[in-house]
Amino acid sequence: MREANTSPVAGLLIERATAEDLDRILRIEQESFSVPWTRKMFEVELTQNPFGRLDVARPAEASQDLVGYVCFWVVFEELRLMTLAVEPSRRRQGIGRALLDHALASGRAQGATRALLEVRASNVAAVRMYEESGFRQTAVRARYYANPVEDAVLMERELSSDAA
Repeated sequence: MREANTSPVAGLLIERATAEDLDRILRIEQESFSVPWTRKMFEVELTQNPFGRLDVARPAEASQDLVGYVCFWVVFEELRLMTLAVEPSRRRQGIGRALLDHALASGRAQGATRALLEVRASNVAAVRMYEESGFRQTAVRARYYANPVEDAVLMERELSSDAA
């Protein structure tokens, strides 16, 4: 039986990804990032990384569809957000925020006390979403990303048991 969570976004289910989800995850990844993760990278997260978790968001009424995903690691007290993306036609509907909230709650439930991530400096929508979720900028990695060359903004937040 697959573990599924309802989301505050009406009609959205968030559950663990399966191998059958990889083609759709890869399509969203390629539509979302100039240097997308490879199939092998997602396969490792799905099957070999004991710290990793790859979860997907689906509309409850069409559970075969996949509208977004999040990959994160929980290592001891730290949650590391690795990648998060939403189907381009479904953006700005709260799906990304629901996936982020899901990852933060999962990390908190596993004992994480802080969350870390990095994001392209030009990804203003993502930076805003992270800030609205309590993340703050802690550093910049100059010229970290390629294609195009760009800075990475490092962000973090505490995961207290009462944080929303």
